[in-house]
Amino acid sequence: MAKKIVNLPENAAAEMMEGYIAAYGRCLEKVPDVNGVLYKNRRKDKVALVIGGGSGHEPMFAGFAGRGLADAAACGNIFASPDPFTISETAKAAQSGKGVLFVYGNYAGDKLNFDMAEEMLNDEGVKTAHVRVWDDCASAPPERIEDRRGIAGDVFVVKIAGAACDAGLFLEEAAAVAEKARANLRSIGVAVSPGRIPGNEKPAFELGENEIEYGMGLHGEPGIERAAMTSADELVTVMYQHLVKDMPLKKGGRVCVLINSLGSTTILEMGIVYRRVQQLLDEAGITVYDADINRYCTCMEMGGFSISILRLDEELRKYYDAPCWSPFYAKEGR
Repeated sequence: MAKKIVNLPENAAAEMMEGYIAAYGRCLEKVPDVNGVLYKNRRKDKVALVIGGGSGHEPMFAGFAGRGLADAAACGNIFASPDPFTISETAKAAQSGKGVLFVYGNYAGDKLNFDMAEEMLNDEGVKTAHVRVWDDCASAPPERIEDRRGIAGDVFVVKIAGAACDAGLFLEEAAAVAEKARANLRSIGVAVSPGRIPGNEKPAFELGENEIEYGMGLHGEPGIERAAMTSADELVTVMYQHLVKDMPLKKGGRVCVLINSLGSTTILEMGIVYRRVQQLLDEAGITVYDADINRYCTCMEMGGFSISILRLDEELRKYYDAPCWSPFYAKEGR
C-alpha cells in the first residue's frame, strides 16, 4: 500500500477541509454541518457562484473559493460527488437573493446530486442555473459532446463565471457567459503513472513501466490510446493535434493556455511542455494572450499533465481579465 499522510482514510476529506479552513480562516469559513467552504468577503448583492465535486483533485474545488471566483465550494469524499444536502446547504449559505449559478464537472454522480440540490433549492424559492464543464475532448466524440468529462478546463470556466457574477449580471446572463467559455474550450491529458486513493491497496489504474495513456480521465477512466513513453515534444504534438482537430483555431486568433499537472509532474517538466505548445501555436499564427503552468486539477499523485486551450473573443477576454484572488489562484487584471 502506498504511504499516505492521513489518519483514518474515511476521514481524509473532512480533515483536509478542517485544516484548509484553519489555515485560511482570515478569508474562508466552513459551511455549518457539511463539507463546504464559503468565502467570507464575498459580495452580497449578486448571483452566487457555487462550484463543487469530489475531493482528491486539490486545489480544485475548495481552492477556487475567493474574490472574483466562486463564492462557495461543496466537496464530496475522495473522487465522489458531494451529496444533495451538502450542495444545497452550501448554496444557501452563499446566496443573497439573486440566484445561484452552479459550475461543476460533467460526471454522473455530480449531475444527479446537483440536479437534486437544485430541486430542493427551487422548492425553497431559490432560483438556480447550472453549467456542466465538458472540456475533455478525448472522452467522447463531438456529436456526443454532452457526454464528455470535465477536467482542468474547470479553471477557465470558474474564472470567467466568477467575473460575470461579480460584474452584476443576472443569473441567465452569467450562465450564458459560462456556457460560451465552455463552448470555446478544449482539454486533453496524458497519464504516465497512477495516483492512489488513501486506504486502497491498488492504484487507481495500472500502466506498464514504459507505457503512457493519452486521454485518460482524472479518476483513471479509459483514454483513447496506450503508447510507449516518448519525448515531451512528441507527447505535446500528438495532444495538440487532437485539440485543434476538435476545436479548430483560426490564424490570427487569440487563446489562453493552461498546462496542468495531474499531481506529481513537476514545474520543470511542464515548462518543457509549454515550450512546445507555444512553438505549435506560433507556427499556426495563433497569439497566446495568457498562459499558466500550475497544478490545479489533480488525481492525487498521478503523473502526467493536461493541456487546456480557451479561444478568446472580446466578451470572454473582458471577464478573463477581471482581477481575482483565492489561496491557490489569482489574477491581477490587465
